[in-house]
Amino acid sequence: MIHFDRPIPLPAPVDESLLERAALAVLEHQSASLASDLTLVLADDAQLRALNRDFLGTDAPTDVLSFPAGETDPETGRRYLGDILLSVERAAHQAERSGHSLMDELQLLVVHGVLHLLGHDHAEAEEKARMWAAQAQVLERLGLGHVTVSEE
Repeated sequence: MIHFDRPIPLPAPVDESLLERAALAVLEHQSASLASDLTLVLADDAQLRALNRDFLGTDAPTDVLSFPAGETDPETGRRYLGDILLSVERAAHQAERSGHSLMDELQLLVVHGVLHLLGHDHAEAEEKARMWAAQAQVLERLGLGHVTVSEE
């Protein structure tokens, strides 16, 4: 189950069903259990900047942060994968610059974030190639093959 948290008013409407679809597409692609839980937090640059500073030591806003949990809920037995925080503000800027919609960008960021929750990374060239390939395959399945990661 995908849980949503919106701690701030959003600058634009967000279709949560498309974000849930993107998250589930990654789980399916990666052969992860669809009976897993995660939380998507729709936030802004200020919130992601503070978390980026506090947890990663980078005092700058970012578009997506993933916090893996990998725990099992003792009451439900479901695996809790973790939290993904998205800056809707940054996503809107990146979407405009890239020439696609805000929802396309947010779906890309969800795919990216879920891959991180499942253990993918892009710190090293070989890891990045594997992650970008998986990301491209999921985006293609979602009909978003035209959407790519913005590397500012």
